[in-house]
Amino acid sequence: MVLDFAVKDVIHKIAVKFFRTFLPNAKKTYNLKAVYQPELDIRGIASKAAVYNIATSPKIIEEGLISGMELMYYLAADGYKIKTPLFNLKIRIPGEYNGHETSLPEGIIPVARMQTTAAFRKYLKERVRVEFAGIDDRDGIIAEVTDEATGIIDEVMTVGNILTIRGTGIKIDADDANKDRVGVFFKTKTGSATKANVIALNEPKTLKVLVPAGLKKNTEYNITVETQCSAKSCGTMCKKIRTISSDFTLTTA
Repeated sequence: MVLDFAVKDVIHKIAVKFFRTFLPNAKKTYNLKAVYQPELDIRGIASKAAVYNIATSPKIIEEGLISGMELMYYLAADGYKIKTPLFNLKIRIPGEYNGHETSLPEGIIPVARMQTTAAFRKYLKERVRVEFAGIDDRDGIIAEVTDEATGIIDEVMTVGNILTIRGTGIKIDADDANKDRVGVFFKTKTGSATKANVIALNEPKTLKVLVPAGLKKNTEYNITVETQCSAKSCGTMCKKIRTISSDFTLTTA
């Protein structure tokens, strides 16, 4: 199987919508976000082979991807710099040193640095066309979630530590009749929900919550904000509770 990045007749089209910026220092009102952006795991990638005229069996592609990724995982951890058509991967050691250390400072660990290749950046520049599809009119959005214990975005959350949720229209408030029904909830695929008991910061674009100790380890959760506060004016209450859910899941660590 060969992926030919030099194919001349392929032009990709991505539909995007304007959505209200969640960046604290933004100079303009909107950012852009892809409208159709489904999540694919390795099996999902392999299942698309026929769609892109790749004759290799999806099973072989899936097994090859899994084996290749596992091999890169171990080689990068052994100090090799990995170069692929899509990305380069290498290990770096954070921090500053005086040259006499014999061990890393407490809390410092090697981290992986990954960046797209020049060839792939060139391919995106030449072959991707963006189609503007209007304004995202959802009444609030969760744009990204940062696990403060690790600094990782939209992937993991550390039980018992702070999670920073950024978006628009996410401030939590309610009238007296609905106080107990609003908050930040962690929901599993089966639908069970756990409420965050501690909200350290509660603003229209930023929430900081303590990940509940009762969450199961190595389990995927969707983040849902329930609020009666209006997305347009945080001082105004809606008649009904609004629900804002993340488009992604986080795995507990």
